[in-house]
Amino acid sequence: MHALIPSSFRAFAHRRMALIALRANSSLSTRLKRYSHHMSIARTLEAAGGAK
Repeated sequence: MHALIPSSFRAFAHRRMALIALRANSSLSTRLKRYSHHMSIARTLEAAGGAK
Protein backbone atom coordinates (compact mmCIF):
# COMPACT_ATOMS: atom_id res chain seq x y z
CA MET A 1 0.00 0.00 0.00
CA HIS A 2 2.81 2.43 0.76
CA ALA A 3 4.12 2.24 -2.79
CA LEU A 4 0.83 3.62 -4.10
CA ILE A 5 0.95 6.79 -1.97
CA PRO A 6 3.48 9.44 -3.11
CA SER A 7 6.08 10.19 -0.45
CA SER A 8 5.22 13.89 -0.55
CA PHE A 9 1.67 13.10 0.56
CA ARG A 10 2.98 10.71 3.22
CA ALA A 11 5.34 13.41 4.53
CA PHE A 12 2.43 15.87 4.72
CA ALA A 13 0.30 13.27 6.53
CA HIS A 14 3.04 12.60 9.10
CA ARG A 15 3.46 16.33 9.75
CA ARG A 16 -0.28 16.54 10.40
CA MET A 17 -0.16 13.51 12.71
CA ALA A 18 2.72 15.15 14.58
CA LEU A 19 0.65 18.26 15.24
CA ILE A 20 -2.34 16.16 16.27
CA ALA A 21 -0.10 14.26 18.69
CA LEU A 22 0.75 17.51 20.46
CA ARG A 23 -2.95 18.19 21.11
CA ALA A 24 -3.78 14.69 22.31
CA ASN A 25 -5.15 14.05 25.76
CA SER A 26 -2.12 12.23 27.17
CA SER A 27 0.98 13.02 29.18
CA LEU A 28 3.53 15.50 27.89
CA SER A 29 6.21 12.85 27.46
CA THR A 30 3.87 10.69 25.39
CA ARG A 31 2.83 13.61 23.21
CA LEU A 32 6.44 14.64 22.59
CA LYS A 33 7.43 11.06 21.79
CA ARG A 34 4.64 10.73 19.22
CA TYR A 35 5.43 14.17 17.77
CA SER A 36 9.12 13.32 17.40
CA HIS A 37 8.32 9.96 15.84
CA HIS A 38 6.07 11.43 13.15
CA MET A 39 8.38 14.36 12.44
CA SER A 40 11.36 12.05 11.96
CA ILE A 41 9.39 10.03 9.41
CA ALA A 42 8.34 13.25 7.63
CA ARG A 43 11.95 14.48 7.53
CA THR A 44 13.13 11.14 6.16
CA LEU A 45 10.53 11.24 3.40
CA GLU A 46 11.42 14.82 2.52
CA ALA A 47 15.13 14.00 2.43
CA ALA A 48 14.39 11.16 0.03
CA GLY A 49 13.04 13.75 -2.40
CA GLY A 50 9.36 13.25 -1.78
CA ALA A 51 8.46 16.79 -0.73
CA LYS A 52 9.83 19.89 -2.39
